[in-house]
Amino acid sequence: MTLPVGAGVVVVFDRHTRVVDGGRALVGGFPTRLLRLTPRARKLLVGRTVPVRDAASAVLAERLIDCGLAHPVVHSLPVPSDPRYTVVIPVRDRPRQLERLLRSVGVGPSVIVVDDASRNPAPVSAVAARYGARLVALRANVGPGGARNAGLRLVTTPYVVFADSDIVLDPETVPTLLRHFADPRVAMAVPRITGLTGAATTWIERYENTRSSLDLGAHPAPVRPGTPVSWAPTACAVARVDALRDVRGFDERMRVGEDVDLCWRLVGAGLRVRYEPAVRASHEHRTRVGDWFVRKAVYGTGAQPLARRHPQHIAPAVFAPWSAVFAGALLAQRRWSVPVAGAVLGGVVLRIGRKFDGTRHPYRLAVPLAGNGAVATLAQTSALLTRHWWPLTAVGCLVSRRMRRAAAVAALADIALEYRRGDDSLDPLRYGVARRLDDLAYGAGVWLSALKGRSTTALRPRVTR
Repeated sequence: MTLPVGAGVVVVFDRHTRVVDGGRALVGGFPTRLLRLTPRARKLLVGRTVPVRDAASAVLAERLIDCGLAHPVVHSLPVPSDPRYTVVIPVRDRPRQLERLLRSVGVGPSVIVVDDASRNPAPVSAVAARYGARLVALRANVGPGGARNAGLRLVTTPYVVFADSDIVLDPETVPTLLRHFADPRVAMAVPRITGLTGAATTWIERYENTRSSLDLGAHPAPVRPGTPVSWAPTACAVARVDALRDVRGFDERMRVGEDVDLCWRLVGAGLRVRYEPAVRASHEHRTRVGDWFVRKAVYGTGAQPLARRHPQHIAPAVFAPWSAVFAGALLAQRRWSVPVAGAVLGGVVLRIGRKFDGTRHPYRLAVPLAGNGAVATLAQTSALLTRHWWPLTAVGCLVSRRMRRAAAVAALADIALEYRRGDDSLDPLRYGVARRLDDLAYGAGVWLSALKGRSTTALRPRVTR
């Protein structure tokens, strides 16, 4: 029995899932699909939820979860029969942060502190001893993946919690995430990672509190390559120990991107990774511009190693054939550009409408879906110009007025759209500067890794149907 849902569990529709034809069908998921409901299945819906009461509702709930049309309400999931877990903390020369984390862990769970060859190991050892944690001292620095593996090898509980030393755990974070393991296919669950409350002291830290690379947003999601939540950070994560051992844990050869690689290997093994923003872990963001900029560039250097291991998943943008033509026409900035782009979009509406044949208003459904596709295409194109391909954009701006115009529109539109989603703790000017520095750093890291690996895989968009 692989159904993750039993009596009492409730699944709720994803915010993008639409109920159409008076409840006869659902539209949503990723990729977008139309799911027709039988009369019996329609009776199982209660508003935008499916309460599981019997085998039929369990089957429907599983189907909706698998398609990304709905998510389990975490607090309706049961606690595992054996909820024991061990906390594994990789650390290097951060005794103050380590003590803060151990204080938040509290008493009860076993804790393994892996000292990844600290330059001054005595303070780390003293903090671990003060809180009764088991200390594993590595002679050579092996990086976060290797340090986590060293701790994982000593874990004897069913579950492991990975927490970096600059994390602070909320009391309910781990107990809540453990509920996701009621689904036997869930291998890992991660919380939302936000900045330390009230800790922002610089403008760059306030930017990180709004737009951190570790913050995956306010909505639950399955973690799958090629979807809006395509990876999850293991700065804080709860995982099933046997599932990690089956895939041999983290790839110790990777100093960055090891968490992305682990997520993709777990999903490739037929397992599930859940992102659960109902609970949070706090992260101490970098406060100095130089340190922050370098770290963003380091994140970018993980692109080529990931491309070598997962070439089918790594791409700076993914276009359908129509969206590639749509973006190319607009970038050309000719008299014919808007008519051609409009014709392409009209053709997409007709094609989607035909796929919805049998519903009451197929083209009324098709128009917003085509519009969403157009917006996503423009967003990806903007990201190529300002982030992944910015060196090429810079060269193009030297010789082309059209390229300068496209780059300016992309940069300003991106800032306007992203700033509106923030918390207004940073003014638009400094937010815009930070946003562009973020893109410059990450893009530079991607190019450096591509040059070092002598491969353009991480730089090439993918066109797929």
